[in-house]
Amino acid sequence: MEERNKDPFINLIRQSRRGRLKIYIGMIAGVGKSYKMLQEAHDLLESGMDIKIGYIETHGRIGTEALLPGIPLIPRKKIFYKGKEIEEMDTEAVLLLRPDIVIVDELAHSNIEGSKNEKRWQDVLELLDAGINVITAVNIQHIESLSEDIKAISGIIVKERIPDSVLQMADEVVNIDLTSEELINRLKAGKIYKLDKVETALSNFFKTENILQLRELALKEVAYSVERKVENEYLVGDNAIRRQKFLVCVSSNGKTPRAIIRRVARLAERYDTVFYALYVKTNKENDDKIDLASQRHLINHFKLVTELGGEVIQVEADYFFDIAIEMCAKYKITTLCMGHPAFKMPGTIFKIIKYRKFLQSLSKMGTDLLIIS
Repeated sequence: MEERNKDPFINLIRQSRRGRLKIYIGMIAGVGKSYKMLQEAHDLLESGMDIKIGYIETHGRIGTEALLPGIPLIPRKKIFYKGKEIEEMDTEAVLLLRPDIVIVDELAHSNIEGSKNEKRWQDVLELLDAGINVITAVNIQHIESLSEDIKAISGIIVKERIPDSVLQMADEVVNIDLTSEELINRLKAGKIYKLDKVETALSNFFKTENILQLRELALKEVAYSVERKVENEYLVGDNAIRRQKFLVCVSSNGKTPRAIIRRVARLAERYDTVFYALYVKTNKENDDKIDLASQRHLINHFKLVTELGGEVIQVEADYFFDIAIEMCAKYKITTLCMGHPAFKMPGTIFKIIKYRKFLQSLSKMGTDLLIIS
């Protein structure tokens, strides 16, 4: 009988032909994700695993750099772009060398223009498809569906984001957690940024209230990951949990905030289930009538739904409510999500009557209606 290793990640590697994915997640820069990955790399080397560094970012942190010696490093690809030399992970070299495991830092990184893949997470998927196991790291603010929450917490729009589906396909998600006091002490000691940048960091992203809220998001994300693993791998048959299904309604006029789509995607992720986005195309929105701005809104909505792991449903019809009921029945939707309904004169009374019948139909099917602000 094959001997089982104490490290569950090594056991996962030995069980699968496709590469396994382990993600270290943190609430903010400086919690020690890269440091932890390098520590694990040394442990795996001692276990006899062929592990190499595909890309690591030390940010000049002394403790992290001290762990580099002894771990084989795949040289980065050097690219000249707009007169500057830029280094990227050499994905082709990693594929050619085919280590058992590769360390890939900065998962949300955007590759330089002209690269084979636009994003580093796409490089990682390519490595996994080739049977190479990957250990990587990302901060919570880079998760796509949390974009609105991060903006509300910090006032910053994070442009580099990864789809939630990447996090969901991870075989292991590990939270690197520190208290706000520990993190701020590390910052003041110059262990995260150089001392001349500490005051700026403390007055901006590293405020205590920001750290606490980001920490909460990170802890919840890892808790969801563990819950999904328990439900998918241990709760089967009579122990299985009833599946929820979500449907979000979108429109072409730009009045459907992207935040609503992200909120529904988070709900679907929370219940480890699917979600759909319904667009009802009326006669007023035929290709020869709909304006370019509305078309752009729709395209952006559909793209976001796909990135978040949802499925777009497009139906041509005159009345939204009838189609919404039909789709809820067809796809066995448990929760229908939409923004506040708009009733404008003329025709308000007729619309209210239709809306009441709509609510009654949902009630008969046992479908909940969630109005999202």
